Amino acid sequence: MSTEWDNIQQLDSTEGNVSKFVFTKDSAVAEAVLYRYPTYADRTVICCSTQSGCPVGCRFCGAGDNFVRNLTAAEITSQPLHLLEQIAATEGTLVQDMAKLQIMFMSMGEPMLNQKSLLPALSELNQLHPKAALLVSSSGPRVNYDRFIELSQEISSIGLQFSIHESTDEARDKLIPFKAKLTLAEIAEMGERWAMATGRRPFFNYCVHESNSSLADVGRLLKLFDPEVWEATLSVICERDETLSIAHRRQQELTGAFMRKVLGAGYSARMFDPAGQDDIGGGCGQLHYVQQWFKEHPDKARPSIGFALPVVHAPIEVKR
Repeated sequence: MSTEWDNIQQLDSTEGNVSKFVFTKDSAVAEAVLYRYPTYADRTVICCSTQSGCPVGCRFCGAGDNFVRNLTAAEITSQPLHLLEQIAATEGTLVQDMAKLQIMFMSMGEPMLNQKSLLPALSELNQLHPKAALLVSSSGPRVNYDRFIELSQEISSIGLQFSIHESTDEARDKLIPFKAKLTLAEIAEMGERWAMATGRRPFFNYCVHESNSSLADVGRLLKLFDPEVWEATLSVICERDETLSIAHRRQQELTGAFMRKVLGAGYSARMFDPAGQDDIGGGCGQLHYVQQWFKEHPDKARPSIGFALPVVHAPIEVKR
């Protein structure tokens, strides 16, 4: 077990292809999620945390109400390294046996608010596993991106994704109450700057729901995000309340319909529909076990800007 943490709990989904790992110590909690598609040798995906809790306060996220602290570089790297050790020990699959390995910094926390730890973590993971794709997913806080862009030039496996989720700043402000963030137009400019520097295409991540999935929304996205530069990730909304998994099928349908519109507009797009939502909270933003840690450590979990604001759930008609 990693020496960075006092306890690591593994929770396996009944679906068989996803596991959640909860890392705890007295001063912090973190989560990482492990996916195999369909075997670890074919494709292994790891989503890990960069902060304990999160100060950004996204209203669909189970970590959006509280912030504990930034994770150290060692605490960040220990998450994917532990998961890779577990795969080797239980499945006999080594990193060199994996046709595709992706390590994503998108489980909990805002990576760009912890560049002090993120950047050395990226460098270390690249040194240890140079074939691994390293994807950083950010909500776009208003910080200096220069060093991240420089490191992205040095390490060709670093990818960048911005979580925009809405087609207007007004709607996005309600979903992401953190005030010191880039506007959608500024995110578009930053992504193009990164693309020019690296020669690679950034992604925008968009959580689809009934109020942001019209052709008008696609039109607004087109005005901001050039399909020649940007690729789209369309996410099926994962409910932060574990009792609301009934919404999943409806969200799949909405996302699939919107994806057809996005593809028709000329974007290269993929749909992110994480497994394990119903039993272990496998989807990004659910973080059920982190919420429990917050309740048990009220002296460590400080309210974020999102605390006490209305929670955003997927609109759904429940039939009985």
